[in-house]
Formats: sequence, C-alpha cells, structure tokens
Amino acid sequence: MNASDPQLKDPVARRRTFAIISHPDAGKTTLTEKLLLFGGAIQLAGEVRAKANRRQTRSDWMGIERERGISVVTSVMTFEYGGCVYNLLDTPGHEDFSEDTYRTLTAVDSAIMVIDAAKGIEARTRKLFEVCRLRDIPIITFINKLDRETRDPFDLIDEIEKTLALDVAPMTWPLGSGRGFRGTFDLARNLVRQIDRDGEPVSVNGPDDPFIKNLLGETEFEIVREQIELARGGLKHFDRKAFLEGHLTPTFFGSALRNFGVRDLIDALRDFAPPPQGLETASRKVDAREDKMTGFVFKIQANMDPNHRDRIAFMRVCSGKLRRGMKAKLVRTGKNIALNAPQFFFAQDRQLAEEAYAGDVVGIPNHGTLRIGDTLTEGEDLIFRGVPSFAPEILRRVKISDAMKAKKLREALSQMGEEGVVQLFLPNDGSGAIVGVVGALQLDVLAERLEAEYGLGVSFEQSRFDSCRWIAASAAELDKFVRAHPSSMAVDLDGAPVFMAASAWDLKYEQDKWPEVIFSDIKDYQKAAA
Repeated sequence: MNASDPQLKDPVARRRTFAIISHPDAGKTTLTEKLLLFGGAIQLAGEVRAKANRRQTRSDWMGIERERGISVVTSVMTFEYGGCVYNLLDTPGHEDFSEDTYRTLTAVDSAIMVIDAAKGIEARTRKLFEVCRLRDIPIITFINKLDRETRDPFDLIDEIEKTLALDVAPMTWPLGSGRGFRGTFDLARNLVRQIDRDGEPVSVNGPDDPFIKNLLGETEFEIVREQIELARGGLKHFDRKAFLEGHLTPTFFGSALRNFGVRDLIDALRDFAPPPQGLETASRKVDAREDKMTGFVFKIQANMDPNHRDRIAFMRVCSGKLRRGMKAKLVRTGKNIALNAPQFFFAQDRQLAEEAYAGDVVGIPNHGTLRIGDTLTEGEDLIFRGVPSFAPEILRRVKISDAMKAKKLREALSQMGEEGVVQLFLPNDGSGAIVGVVGALQLDVLAERLEAEYGLGVSFEQSRFDSCRWIAASAAELDKFVRAHPSSMAVDLDGAPVFMAASAWDLKYEQDKWPEVIFSDIKDYQKAAA
C-alpha cells in the first residue's frame, strides 16, 4: 500500500491502531520514540536513561516514569506517516500494571511485540502475548538490540515458535550482530538496509552479492549467506491471512536505539496490519463502517495537566464519525453529554480533535462523569464487552499523618480508583478505606502521585484482609450474606458488594458454606456500573 492507494482516501482504511508490548527493558519505549520520529511528531528522540539535562522520553511523561526509566501508565499518541493515521498506545511493561495493559489491548487492532535479541522470550512477553491471543490480535515481532551481543537468530525464531505456538515468518535477516552488525537483508525483495544510513535500501542480486561481502568481510559473509539460504528454504513465508488470524508473526530485526529497522516496522504496519475491526457488544457486533458513532472508554487519566486538575477519558471510536460539539448518549446513565473538546494526544501534549473516525483514540475532558468501560453512542443502547477488573493481590490501608486532610485523601483515592491506578474498597463498618493493587510498585506510584498532585503524604499499613471477591446472589440471599458478615463486607467505587477474606482458607470456607453466593475474582465494569 502506498500514499496514492485509493483505499487511503477512506478514513477508516487509513487508520492503524496498535499497541507495543514487551518485557521491561526490551526497548519498548525507545522504539516508541523512534516510530514517532518517523511520523514527524517529534524532532528529537529522548533517551530513557538520558542525563538530567537532556530531553526525556516523550511517552513517559509522569515523574516516576522519568526517574525510574519505566512506563507505568498507557500513553496515547496519534500521528501520520505514509498516508496512514497511526494511533499508538504505549503500554506499561511492568507486570504490576497489568490491568492498565489489559484494558489497553481491548482498544487496539494489532500489536508490535518487542523482544531483546540477547534474552529472547521473557515471562512478561509471554503473558502479554496470551492476552493478545485471547483477543485474536495480529502481532508483528521486532527483535531488538542487534547492535549488542545476541543469540543466534535461528534459536530466537525457534523459541518464539515453541514458546508461543506461533509461526514465524522472518521478513529481514541480520547482517552480523553486536559490534559487527552492519544492517539487514530483505528476504523477499533482495534489499540491504545499512546501519546508521537512513536513506533508501540498496538493491542487490541476492545473499551472495559482493556488496554484502564488502560489508561483512569474508568469514562473516559465508556465515550470513548460509543463514539466509537456510531461512529462505526452511522457515515460514509471510501469509497475510495467517497473520490476520493470529497464527503467524512477520518478524523484523533491528536496533531501536540506533533507529534501525524501525522504517521496515512502520511500513509493515501500514501494509499488513488491519484497519479498524468490528467489535462485539452485549447485543450485536458493531461494524467500523457504520454511520452512527459509537465508542468505549478504556482508560481514565487524572491530572495530566496538574495546573487544571483535569480528568481525561480515553475513548476508542468504534464506528461512525465523532464531531466536536456533538452530543452522545452515555449508555450507563441514559443521559446525553456534549463532546465539546475531544482531543488527540501526543503523550502529555494535545490538540483539539475536530473530527475522529473508527480506530481513533480521543481524550474527553470530564469531571468524573465517565468511567472505564463506559459506552457512548448516538442513541443506541450498546455495551461493549471485555473491559474487566481483576481482584487485587495486595490489600493495604492508607495512613495520613494529618487527620485534617482525611476528606481530601478520600476524594483523591476515589479519583485514583476511577482512573484505575488502584482499586478502592470502602468497608461497610465505616473503617478506613482499603486500596487493592496487583503489585507493590503500584503503591509507590500511588504515594508519589498523592504527594505530587494533591500534597498528601501517606504511608501504608497491613490490612487484616488477605484477599477479596465480588459477590452476587439473589436479593434475599445477598442480604442474608451481608448481614452475616458485618465486618468483612465492603463496596467498590461502583457500589458493588465485595467480601473481604482474612485468608485463602477463610475464603474457601465461606464459598463452601454459601453455595448460592457467587464469589468472583473478575468484575465486568459495565455490569457493575449499569
């Protein structure tokens, strides 16, 4: 597909909405920067571990991210390149923020999987891949850091195929590695792209072309030529149908830090990745090309601009055309809200979105009206599926030294809960709020943000509860259960009843004792909010 392709005059066909997934430190945020450079969205890429006086990574805009060199929230960036509009969702790599990543993956049509060439498939990569597989998300693989010492490319491909049960179709092949890395060879088109040369690739006659020999030297040339012949003869060839079905991943080699291989990657997104796809609701499937606007909120972010105490709901447009100033029905409440200032984002920078199409991600400023999982339509009662919340693994009480700020703390915790930073549980007996998180790093983020954004210094203390479950039953049985456990019941932000268990044994005991009560470790946002 090229910029003159008639399909690209169709606004839906032009959209590519994708996420980048990886294990921490595989180079995901660096790759994000370089993709944005190609889109002309930034003039200078920062470095994740840059010195303090150098420009910082644009997608990691939160203070704790810049300090630690990690991504802890999803950043949304919209840019144009090669005739397409790209909506890039940069997800947290750390497993403590898996809920944010899972919700983000409900809003994309494809993903780039970044793999460290020295480490191969790591635990977090495997988990994120399984989420993509559950959602049938096509994946393009980028094997990164070829300018460092690496594993054998055949070993890496074999590991991907065996570990993920995914066919691999290499699109490029590395010419050397580490200090001897000279570029890549395009297996289908006989093109050589040289490291540190950003111009057009060099056309050659094949893997035995003297141009490659001059690049590599005699010994390395013989090794690489044999590898390319083996790859062409023994490995899978690209099949777009298999890719779109999630069975095969086109694979590219490069170095994001050196800005190498990134052009091949963004071209592959344009040429192979699907445009916006139809999405299931509770009642029917919504086609991306329907006339009426629909969309769902997959993320809330508070205080992106601390000066204005703003709250942004990030919405994936699923069909139709969103126009600035239009009114849309918030299905959960049945009320209309005016979309007066929808925005496109580039990390923390933003601009008004006069219009947006299926696949676009827009930010909607609001003051707590919108929640994660909300559906907006032009009138139809629809509920998009698949934006769940998971029972936390750590429960803590929040302590504040200044009792006069208790009310302010409750408001701040509610906002952090609505945003998805933590889950908030309010005990029925009136005792202090309990926060639930997947991992301890979330507590660090919460403490830092409460201090930086609200001026609240907090600490955490052990809760007497070990786990919690959402409960459901008939009205009579539910009332009976709640009255039988006055000191172990709480509600979440939606008012849904939650049983707090002191131990795994305690939880199992209550489950056996109350067979008509459903104890769930997953809650659908929409069901609770409806």
